[in-house]
Amino acid sequence: MSAALDPVDWLLFSLSRAFRSPLAVFVQIQGCVICLTLAIGWAFAAYVRNREINRMKDAMKCGNSFAFLCHDINELEHTNQVNLPRVTVVMPLKGFGEHNLHNWKSQITSLYGGPLEFLFVVESTEDPAYHAVSRLIRDFKDDVDAKIIVAGLSTTCSQKIHNQLIGVERMHKDTKYVLFLDDDVRLHPGSIGALTAEMEKNPEPCSMGFATGGKTFFLWGGCMMMQADDFRRDNYGVVSGLRDGGYSDDMTLAAIAGAHKRLITSPPVAVFPHPLASDLSFSRYWNYLRKQTFVLESYISRVNWLMNRGLFSFHCYLSWGFVAPYFMAAVHIAAALQIYIKGYSYEETTCTTSGLLLASCLAICTLTELLSMWNLTRIEVQLCNMLSPEAPKLSLDYYNWSLIFVALLVDNFLYPISAFRSHFSQSINWSGIRYHLKNGKINKIERNKGRGPKFTDLGGKHLYGKKGAPPKASFLSSLARSLCQWHQPKKYEV
Repeated sequence: MSAALDPVDWLLFSLSRAFRSPLAVFVQIQGCVICLTLAIGWAFAAYVRNREINRMKDAMKCGNSFAFLCHDINELEHTNQVNLPRVTVVMPLKGFGEHNLHNWKSQITSLYGGPLEFLFVVESTEDPAYHAVSRLIRDFKDDVDAKIIVAGLSTTCSQKIHNQLIGVERMHKDTKYVLFLDDDVRLHPGSIGALTAEMEKNPEPCSMGFATGGKTFFLWGGCMMMQADDFRRDNYGVVSGLRDGGYSDDMTLAAIAGAHKRLITSPPVAVFPHPLASDLSFSRYWNYLRKQTFVLESYISRVNWLMNRGLFSFHCYLSWGFVAPYFMAAVHIAAALQIYIKGYSYEETTCTTSGLLLASCLAICTLTELLSMWNLTRIEVQLCNMLSPEAPKLSLDYYNWSLIFVALLVDNFLYPISAFRSHFSQSINWSGIRYHLKNGKINKIERNKGRGPKFTDLGGKHLYGKKGAPPKASFLSSLARSLCQWHQPKKYEV
């Protein structure tokens, strides 16, 4: 019978039969379970964020027009504000892009009522960010306590960590909490107050704790608050752990927190818009993904290494476990279409309808997953709009959900490839600087100014001051933007 079949059809039907084996059926059912697990996780996150929205609405109905700052308007009384702890905001900078000025303004115009200082830290005066920040500080010199610090070149750790450590060395002597912010984070007026309130829930002076944004139970280096004394005294080795070969600030500090059973918490309002570059390309997305997987190659202890290896294996398995069922479902559907179009009988092709049943189950689970993602995004956009009533409104109108679904597949397909590339190369280019790891720590730093990338990955910041011509928009650029949107579901493009 198979001799009468077209060779391509025969291959297609053979694959469809192979994908009905017990192992293949397990993989397809596993894909459905992964989709439903993601849907449940996003539904829970949406519930938490929506509960915060309802609390803000209830407070406004009771006459609290400042519910975006705090739920209890009595907290804004002068007697409460004068007792708020001093906070130092440290922002390591690199390059200057189309969204940076707006982001910096959102950071320094915080409505936090306690003592507050801002330290912008750059590598050198040649950094394009230096002159832009200098102008910004001059414009707001009578309203905010802000300084720009030249940190010099890093020699034992990543440049970002070096800038952060120089910043904490220069912070005010009375600072109680230090907040590290990436320059691509767009804060809300009440964000610093919310993070500080979260830290004050655990007021033990020598108890290492974190308030972070975006990812509960995990540290996100884009926004993390810590007790200043942890740096002054090098409690738990936070300074030495970062300074001596540290590559990733958040992964290093998360490992230290885990080793000493310290608290990591994230308030529900710690959701921040993250504008993407208008000329984002696929190559810059790929380098961004490389940086995300490369952090698993750095570690500070044997336990940390084992945990990173576990995350590496688990993530790679689930990524391809997520993608493989869609390939199998596509084969089942293509085989059924060929049978229908060419008039084959199921007996002639030895195919059955069980493949279509599996594909239908996957389609239902995928639809459930995408609806959950849409609902979470809708709620978080609404929350961002409520937390920043003075800012231009965010919208879902520009979201292409078909492209985002493709991005889900492409990103999960590429993740293991990127992870293995990072594992075997042990080097990465981060903002024009190449770092080499040995035994989980940076042991070599190469700076080839002008010969590396001229733009950062997502923000599209110019690294060397001279603007180049932006590449033309393409399908790959659109796909890269969607990849970055879904890969960081707590950040949004404006």
